[in-house]
Amino acid sequence: MNDALLTLAQAGFPAPMSQATLMHYLVVSALMFGMGLIGFLTRRNLIIMFLCTELMFQAAGIALIAFSRFHLNHTGETFVIFVLTIAAAEAAMALALVVLLFRRKETLDASSWMQMKG
Repeated sequence: MNDALLTLAQAGFPAPMSQATLMHYLVVSALMFGMGLIGFLTRRNLIIMFLCTELMFQAAGIALIAFSRFHLNHTGETFVIFVLTIAAAEAAMALALVVLLFRRKETLDASSWMQMKG
C-alpha cells in the first residue's frame, strides 16, 4: 500500500527528486551554515554577528525543505515556518539590543562588552 501511494505521489507533478539533486541542496546548505558559523566566530561587530546567525537559520531551512521535498511530505516545510517565526522574533530582539548597546558605549564592537557589570 505504501509503495502504491509513493508511486502515485511521484507519478505527476512534482517530479521525483533524485539523490544527486538532494546532495546539491545539502552542500549549499552546509556551505551557507559554515560561512555563517565562521563569520559569527571571527567577526566582532554585533550587526555582522547577527547577520551570520540569520545565515545559519536560512541554511537550516534549506536543508529542511530539501529533505521534505525528497521524501514527498510537508513535515520539513512545517518546521521551516517555525524556524522563520523564531528568526523573526530573534531579529526583533537582537536589533533592539544592538541599538540599546550602541547608545550606551557608542560602539558595536563585541569585545568592548566582555566584562558587563550587573
